[in-house]
Amino acid sequence: MPKYKRILLKLSGEALMGIKQYGIDESRLIKYAKQIKNASELGIEIGIVIGGGNIFRGMSGESDGFDRVKGDYMGMLATVINGLAIQSALESLHCQSTLITAIEMSPVGHRYSKDRVEEALKNQKIVIFTFGTGNPYFTTDTAATLRAIEMKAEVLLKGTRVDGVYNTDPEKDSSAVRYDKITFEEAYKKELKIMDLTAITLCSENNLPVIVFNMNTEGNLLKLLKGEMIGTLVNNQ
Repeated sequence: MPKYKRILLKLSGEALMGIKQYGIDESRLIKYAKQIKNASELGIEIGIVIGGGNIFRGMSGESDGFDRVKGDYMGMLATVINGLAIQSALESLHCQSTLITAIEMSPVGHRYSKDRVEEALKNQKIVIFTFGTGNPYFTTDTAATLRAIEMKAEVLLKGTRVDGVYNTDPEKDSSAVRYDKITFEEAYKKELKIMDLTAITLCSENNLPVIVFNMNTEGNLLKLLKGEMIGTLVNNQ
């Protein structure tokens, strides 16, 4: 029996690059899609938010001379490209999904509405949320938290390329120590880069637990959903 009935899976755009310098690694994409399909076959209702950092990051664009608002819109458009890629990969595995956009983008996807999302989830369709919150100055972590709360997800699973939350960057510091569990308050005080402050505050105020784990290790998602403790649990307790 799965531990959760309804989840929000947040994926980083950078993770989709695989061994490439930018864009989408097709082999990484299909591996993600297979893990998501396996999770869906457990009867779990799944929402997905994916970043766009493999294509464009609004905040980094600002330092290169881009207007921040336009840069953020470019980043949000990048999430639509990644969302379409995930949807295409799922369809190739005969797994039903629906693509939701925060603004009107017909015929690319359906405009977000809570009722439409609820209907899709109850029909065992994987819901792919794109275009962030629809507003500049908000990250995809905040968008993921917002959608998770709106769809009443039991947990937000943040799939990354590292196996949890560390006291320093494990990709730069070999002596970094991983936490099995940490509170939102502790993460804020220690200035750990789990999510931005808006996302952390939303999670804390709405009592939404977050699990940070390595999505690139095949089987991790399924293990988590079956109750095995993988990665780092972040909550209020």
